[in-house]
Amino acid sequence: MSMGANLPVDVDRVRLELGRADGPAVSAAALLLTGAGRVRSGADLVARDQPGAPGDAVRHVGTPDGAEAVEVDLAALPDSTERVALCAWTGSGTLGRVTGLRLRLVAAGSGTVLAHFDMAPRSETALVAGELYRREGRWRFRAVGQGYDHGFAGLAADFGLTPAPARAPRPGPAPRPAPPARPQTRGEELLPADMGERLSLRKQQVATSLRKGGLTGVTARVILVLDASGSMSGLYAKGTVARVAERMAAVAALLDDDGTMQAWTFATRPARLPDLHLGELPEWLRLHVRVGQLGVIGRKKRPKSRADGQVDMRTVGIQNEEQKVIADVRAYVRDHPVPLPTLVLFFSDGGVYRSKEIERELRAAADEPVFWQFVGLGRSHYGVLEYFDTLAGRTVDNVGFFAVDDVDQVADPELYDRLLSEFPLWLGAAREAGVLR
Repeated sequence: MSMGANLPVDVDRVRLELGRADGPAVSAAALLLTGAGRVRSGADLVARDQPGAPGDAVRHVGTPDGAEAVEVDLAALPDSTERVALCAWTGSGTLGRVTGLRLRLVAAGSGTVLAHFDMAPRSETALVAGELYRREGRWRFRAVGQGYDHGFAGLAADFGLTPAPARAPRPGPAPRPAPPARPQTRGEELLPADMGERLSLRKQQVATSLRKGGLTGVTARVILVLDASGSMSGLYAKGTVARVAERMAAVAALLDDDGTMQAWTFATRPARLPDLHLGELPEWLRLHVRVGQLGVIGRKKRPKSRADGQVDMRTVGIQNEEQKVIADVRAYVRDHPVPLPTLVLFFSDGGVYRSKEIERELRAAADEPVFWQFVGLGRSHYGVLEYFDTLAGRTVDNVGFFAVDDVDQVADPELYDRLLSEFPLWLGAAREAGVLR
């Protein structure tokens, strides 16, 4: 299985087996979670030193090769348990030192392997390897692979495990108090089940990426900018841009207090798109992630009519004029001040040729409470964006940039790590320089 994949579980008793090829010993534990994604008490932890949950529906067991596993009787779980998360951690450095880390889902009665998930952690010291979860009255399994940098304590705290149980699992440290839970973002419950599952998992991955930069509980306004120049038509046709926009919705869902994201499209001219509200995500992607002329090609044929709020893409043009949309977004931020930082997620396939004009706009924006994160969708020419980090004479470094060959092949954890790596640095520098108050 690949990260994020899921499948139905049609047997009552299963075993989640954690294995490795070499490296430090890895411990396994299960957390029994409610529909809110929280434990009810320390009794909802099942680990080596606390081997059974109430009623023995979940038990910590060994495997023939000496690894650790958790056995689950799905039919015996109480209705209040909506998820069983299998956690892994090591007390000897990072999980990146472990080779061949894997999770197997096995039918406990027959020993049949139902699923196999290979993991390749790097700097993480703990992770949620996989989870069993209810969906419409039936159980399913999902390969998760979500990493944490603060050991089992940080992982457990995110699920509400505080104070530490009387017999804390080895070798992780005692869990720290959990941070205040953020309320569910308005509208998420309206999403189709598969999209809602992706969003929930991606929010966790966004939170993990921010924690790697030392940020927890941060709130920010998020703005999305999408290149709609002629060279982007292939990426739109393949659905790549729509998938990127869906992945960015998770950033707004976690960072923005109401999950709403402002958005722009641009080519020769910029155009503001309707705000993206999470509950309207499928329809928003269908109506507003578009490029090129609206309607059929041909001088004598009329373009198709537009839905309410749709931009007439003929007015946007086909050239690259990044400086115009940057100026547009800057004007919006000035005219709509909020007591929060603003994070701009700017996607383009390159072809940048207005370097002087772009540099002028971004230099002027260095004193504004906005961080500009540019992402290149390909290896095309990006002009000034490729060396903006080295430009002196700004109050703070307010621009990040990276490019990828094929964004669809970049897993969510890696994408969010790269997307959010410079934002925490800018926040600290901007506060110290008085750009943020």
